[in-house]
Amino acid sequence: MNEALIGSFISAMSTGLGAIPILFMRKVTHRLRDILLAYAAGIMTSASVYNLIPEALGQSNLFVLAVGILLGSMVLLVLEMKIPHVDLENPEKMPFKIEAKAFMIIAAITMHNLPEGLSVGVSYASEDANLGNLIALSIGLQNAPEGFLVALFLVNQNIGRFKALGIATLTGAVEIITAMIGYTLSSLVEGLVPYGLAFAAGAMMFIVYKELIPESHGDGNARVATVSFLLGLITMIGLTELF
Repeated sequence: MNEALIGSFISAMSTGLGAIPILFMRKVTHRLRDILLAYAAGIMTSASVYNLIPEALGQSNLFVLAVGILLGSMVLLVLEMKIPHVDLENPEKMPFKIEAKAFMIIAAITMHNLPEGLSVGVSYASEDANLGNLIALSIGLQNAPEGFLVALFLVNQNIGRFKALGIATLTGAVEIITAMIGYTLSSLVEGLVPYGLAFAAGAMMFIVYKELIPESHGDGNARVATVSFLLGLITMIGLTELF
């Protein structure tokens, strides 16, 4: 439990660490934004395909894996239908006032972080002693650019830099709660771990395919974003080998 708590805390607080540069800069080029999003997508893809899915399959079977992946994807699909899509680059497209706009940013990113925290908690409850640390690290790496982009949006909406940093940090803090929920349930309910691992993989791949890849490839930066995606993939594979 202590190891899971520490791991989830580090991965969650990476959101705030990634937002620190907002104290020194106000704008970021669209090209850099796409590079960051694609890099995060590569990390999440590698963590799902090379870590979560093999571990889930090794502890169960194809049926359990398929159920978990589809359930994770469906939950994210329902959440996306219920929460308006947040366009960080074109906030003027959102049909609500600035106060509500900032609130929706916080709500959307917070909901987006729920499955990530769950994946960390379930990973620490698995039979692989190193999986928890690896997934916590991968989530932390992809949380950093996410925190920066959220804080940048809030600053551009006339919210103070330190306040934007604090809000961005808090959006990641929800991962600690869901990580503890995932760890506790997986530890108490026999046979739940592989379902949880597959669920986390499905949710993360939904985010990658539905959000990160389209947003990083839709504005003329597809080539550099593709290279960044591959670098993120290689980075995570390299970390897997180290662990």
